[in-house]
Amino acid sequence: MRTSLAIIISVLCLTIPAFSQGMYKHFKVSNDIEVIQISVHSYVHVSYAQLPGWGRIGSNGLIYTVNGEALLFDTPMNDSLTKQLVNWITDSLKIRIVGFVPNHWHDDCMGGLNYLNSIGISSYANEKTLAIVKSKNLPIPQHGFVDSLTLQIGNQSAICKYYGPAHTVDNIVTWIPSERILFGGCMVKELKSETLGNIADADLTEWPKTIARVIAAYSSANIVIPGHGAFGGQELLKHTQDLLTKTK
Repeated sequence: MRTSLAIIISVLCLTIPAFSQGMYKHFKVSNDIEVIQISVHSYVHVSYAQLPGWGRIGSNGLIYTVNGEALLFDTPMNDSLTKQLVNWITDSLKIRIVGFVPNHWHDDCMGGLNYLNSIGISSYANEKTLAIVKSKNLPIPQHGFVDSLTLQIGNQSAICKYYGPAHTVDNIVTWIPSERILFGGCMVKELKSETLGNIADADLTEWPKTIARVIAAYSSANIVIPGHGAFGGQELLKHTQDLLTKTK
């Protein structure tokens, strides 16, 4: 019995991923940007900015690379930081960015869009995002989609999909099937979060329904990346659900 139990524990240790941020390779881009390699093809970019009322905040994005090309999901908060990140991707990784998708309309997702537009990187966004940024006279992504968007990169794909209002009315998630990575953005909270954070533009009635749909759709996700804080696994989705329940 002891032998069998030991074998089971060993198998579990091999199959359950460890998500201590220190176990992954870190790259310091600048004092305000770091990049964490989470797989052969994928990197989390973390940028820091001072926000009134919130202090110095780190915001996450995703870089997905295949055969010398990359898709970028979310930018840092402004054009200057975005330029630093793009230059690092181009110069250090020797990779060309071929497309960009923001999770939603806030600055921590597309604050660097002006810079991306200026260097000719194709940008795509939920039609709801396009409507909001047009109404607010903000930089506008070039292409829109209604329900979902599949971007091909090499022989792989990234799927961006809208499941409903949550942190904002326009927020989407991005799924990388080959990596089993889900970039949930700000609708997903890190495990250390004790609140839902900024809810100024949130739909607290629909958010629980939206996160339930995301949980049902991505039960095979191995890594889940929130908009802020440490990434992890499926437990981040359940934690977000629990926070929403407590908020009611």
